[in-house]
Amino acid sequence: MNLFVRIVFFCWVPVLSYGQVIILTDRLHHLRNGSQPQWDEFSVENEGNRLRLTFSAEPGNQEKCLALRQYNVNEKWKVLFNEQLLGELVLDEKDMLSYFSIPKGLIRASGNAVEILPAVVMTAEGRGNDIRVGQISLIPLPLEKVLHQATVEIEVREGNTLLPCRITVTDASGTLQPIGVTHNPAQAARAGFLYTATGKAHFGLPAGEYVLYANRGTEYGVDSVRIFLKPGDHVEKKLFIRKEVPTPGWVSSDTHIHTFTHSGHGDATDEERVLTIAGEGLELPVITDHNVLVNLLPAAKKMGVNAFFTLIPGMELTTSIGHFNVFPVDLDQPPPNHRVNSWDEILGKKQTGTPEYNVILNHARDLHGDFRPFDAKHHVAPAGQSLLGWKFPGNSMEVINSGATQSDPMQLFRDWFGLLNRGLRVAPVGSSDSHTVSRYLVGQARTYIRCGDEDPGNINVSEAMESFRQGKVMVSYGLVTELTVGAVFGPGELAQTATKSTKVAIRVTGPSWARASRISLYANGILIRQEKIEASNRPGLKGEVSWDIQVPSHDVFLVAIAEGPGDKLPFWQFARPYQPTSSAWSPGVIGASGAVFVDADRDGIWSSSWDYAQRLTDRAGDNPRRLLKNLREYDEAVAIQVGSILRPKYGSIFNFVPPRLFKRAASQTRSGLGIYEQASADQL
Repeated sequence: MNLFVRIVFFCWVPVLSYGQVIILTDRLHHLRNGSQPQWDEFSVENEGNRLRLTFSAEPGNQEKCLALRQYNVNEKWKVLFNEQLLGELVLDEKDMLSYFSIPKGLIRASGNAVEILPAVVMTAEGRGNDIRVGQISLIPLPLEKVLHQATVEIEVREGNTLLPCRITVTDASGTLQPIGVTHNPAQAARAGFLYTATGKAHFGLPAGEYVLYANRGTEYGVDSVRIFLKPGDHVEKKLFIRKEVPTPGWVSSDTHIHTFTHSGHGDATDEERVLTIAGEGLELPVITDHNVLVNLLPAAKKMGVNAFFTLIPGMELTTSIGHFNVFPVDLDQPPPNHRVNSWDEILGKKQTGTPEYNVILNHARDLHGDFRPFDAKHHVAPAGQSLLGWKFPGNSMEVINSGATQSDPMQLFRDWFGLLNRGLRVAPVGSSDSHTVSRYLVGQARTYIRCGDEDPGNINVSEAMESFRQGKVMVSYGLVTELTVGAVFGPGELAQTATKSTKVAIRVTGPSWARASRISLYANGILIRQEKIEASNRPGLKGEVSWDIQVPSHDVFLVAIAEGPGDKLPFWQFARPYQPTSSAWSPGVIGASGAVFVDADRDGIWSSSWDYAQRLTDRAGDNPRRLLKNLREYDEAVAIQVGSILRPKYGSIFNFVPPRLFKRAASQTRSGLGIYEQASADQL
């Protein structure tokens, strides 16, 4: 049964000891700003784009509080009381309670009205924003007293050690509950979330029933406790979490982190940002505000969390032709130039006097400033081919951005496969793109880099950056997937084979609150093996497989990806697709290895599909029969690259390869040539 149907008759208002609570509506109302359902979970029927409730009340002469519940708010919606703006719904898709202060003297004896309406009415056709809002109550006390009717003290430990973490607070139905906090520089709080630098937290709550959760990123388990509060209560609780995902020799990094202070949007100040980094267990965070260089080390020292991570200064190079994270940068030098007209200029303008930095292509499928980096108009994804003539400007690309997820979670992985097949040594990256304390969790998607991790506050940055450049990485969005080829070779390495087969070992780990259900192995981006595993909640090891695979006569890269269901958890919620291509959405966890490069032809180097395609087309000359014959020994990825060579030269692949010969070609050849012809049909 749908959550919002099930709780219509549940009165969430806490047991308050002060005066009469007026329930304006006990149900949730479906409002839509737009003409079509935003997501499949919303029906076509709705109550319009405006909710108006009228009521009578005791006027009084003191501040009062309006409480409501909201869900799936990703546009601005105003909350009016007697035509006066109280504020806006919290810009967050999560199911949460919100409170608004009603100034004294605003309530009348009769004819009072509460209104909720969009800040900007959408008039164009298309999907807008569907929200559920309701369960609205008028509480006859000031907001501060509502939020501090009872107090809670929490300690969170790993064994005997207090540690930075995140505490999540929900009401009895699982809805995020705002908390009352006094000024405490060691805490960062938002509705339902509180980060603590010390492992200790002190906050207020209305009387009622709540569940408190403590966790620390994707390597740790979760502990929880249910509490019942009466007015005036003071409750003390201890929670214990432990590291459930061992990652020795790998440091956890989020390479895409913002602050409100310097980027100008979101809500995380410098001090709050370093608290969230420590609270999510990140060891090598990269600070990447837009076109400015930022040093958060003073804030980390001020908050007392600098021993928990090693900061890398970077910058999001925000240009009219895409967004790129560059790091490490020299804070004493001018920032890299963002006023560029081609990707070649990005390559050519490094900071003077600094080592060459890493360049990550961010969210390649998102539209910013009327430019989408991997738009089909100028990029043939299966071939990793730019039709603009630009060189790829970096050594890595985001395959998971947890703040800007894709409707198809494999889309960016396929884009990455295309670049590798084109011969570009590009590392995969997982990042959060977080600008906020809680709407998008920092480190929710992260990158593991091969590097010593014994002392998080003093990580060898040079060692980590060298591993990153070599592609010695793993990408995690709830799961960690380790791939070993031939018993010794890992991501970023050249695997030597002495026989026609090699052993592939895949190990998937994750915390107890995440599940894995499937392991897949890709060769040159082509799925070659897949196995279902038990989707269990055991901590640590989720599944492992060992396969003997046949090695082709040509070099390939291997990538392992584990996937699992997107369980609805209040303390680790999934962001919906940022620029969706569908109204359907099915969240899930993912863990991916970096690429292992297999030297199957045993010449001591790795050759890409593009390298083989060039040799084959050169050798065949103008003889299609010879080309198709030689292609029989190669996979679909090589055939795609052959297509990328033939089509610009002949206008169509079939102007070179007659249909009668094409029909007799190997199945993988027909598939690859057909994929390229279809992908590029409207571009050339």
